[in-house]
Amino acid sequence: MSVTIVSSNTLTHPDHLPRRMAVVVFLAFALAYFFSALVRAITATLSPTLTSEFSLSAQDLGLLAGGYFLGFSLTQLPLGRWLDQHGPKKVILAFLSFAVLGCLAFSWADSFHGLLAARVLCGMGVSACLMAPLTGYRRWFDASTQLRTNSWMLMTGSLGMLAATLPVQWLMPIWGWRALFVMLGVMIAIAMLLIALLVPVWQKSTPTVATLQTPLDDDGSYREIWRSAYFWRMTPIGFFTYGGMVAIQTLWAGPWMTQVAGWTASEAASGLFLINLAMLVTFWLWGLITPGLARRGIPVERLIAWGLPLSFGVIAALVGIGPAIGDAAAVGVALFCVSSTFVSLAQPAVGMAFPSHLAGRALSAYNLVIFAGIFVVQWGIGLLVDAGRGLGLANAQAYQVALACFGVASVASWAFFVLKTPRRVDNQTPP
Repeated sequence: MSVTIVSSNTLTHPDHLPRRMAVVVFLAFALAYFFSALVRAITATLSPTLTSEFSLSAQDLGLLAGGYFLGFSLTQLPLGRWLDQHGPKKVILAFLSFAVLGCLAFSWADSFHGLLAARVLCGMGVSACLMAPLTGYRRWFDASTQLRTNSWMLMTGSLGMLAATLPVQWLMPIWGWRALFVMLGVMIAIAMLLIALLVPVWQKSTPTVATLQTPLDDDGSYREIWRSAYFWRMTPIGFFTYGGMVAIQTLWAGPWMTQVAGWTASEAASGLFLINLAMLVTFWLWGLITPGLARRGIPVERLIAWGLPLSFGVIAALVGIGPAIGDAAAVGVALFCVSSTFVSLAQPAVGMAFPSHLAGRALSAYNLVIFAGIFVVQWGIGLLVDAGRGLGLANAQAYQVALACFGVASVASWAFFVLKTPRRVDNQTPP
């Protein structure tokens, strides 16, 4: 049985927020997610500066950017349990405190290892910035609104990545990268204040609702998540395709433009601006159309199965054209990222496929898959580039080989998804 984006929330939760309050809550969470995305993507813009100042290899650069995602991944399993137990407000405020410390530590770092440790701390600190609101939305919003707000949270993330391109490039000669990270720490603290003031406290369910939503034998474990055939069907595309899209958008898009297409650092920052603007518009459009898709009962699986092959065609074109892409490098990467956004529908689908008392754990478990994939792809591409250089390949050829290997892994993950028998969550109770 396919999971359709209309049937996953048949029973609405009595804690749905009034429209005006829902907008305020969304904006408070969105601001924090904006800064988390900015912190995530800023290494792509700073990569020429950091490479020069700290003499980084491609492998070092991939590990540095991936350190954020490693820290992010380390917290996901306990995060899901804490979200279900304590609610999004308490959890995100506690985590963002570490994000502030991570930004300050990055600004003070004087070695590669110091930068890496700070990036891991930043990743741990912002790891609740999407999972906390999505867990809250699972209770506070209906199904079509959850799909819309998921897309618009991702749109906000694209706006943060947009801010990590040209605006960062413009501020670099004025402030320098260290002062930028101090300001990021200050802005995250302001976002924390707004969340503390505006987001409602996680109320305990009434006894009637508890009997429907929170079984007495729920021990806070991930047992039901790991037993779900549907979760494992979604895992490979989350790891390789979703993870790879973010890995390229937040890191390797920049080096592809500078070291393959021959762009300058300033031109690459403009290219990253275009890429992230395209992603922003794409997620905005997804937010507009998903309620209509929900009304029509269109399965998420069908959209993913039909849409993702577009991204494979773009990868093949990028690999085949290589350095000849020239001035169209940013357009090519933007087309890849945009055509990969079909996979973003998998995340809210996984959350809605489980009962609401498991939402935090389901979302965090799947987020762990995605961010582990980002870390592996970011570091893996760096390893492959260095290996290609070591075998005597030209710089551009090494990048082409690395991207081709990623493309093969993405196609294999999609094939698993298509061939796997569609099933809903095993032994599921209604959400």
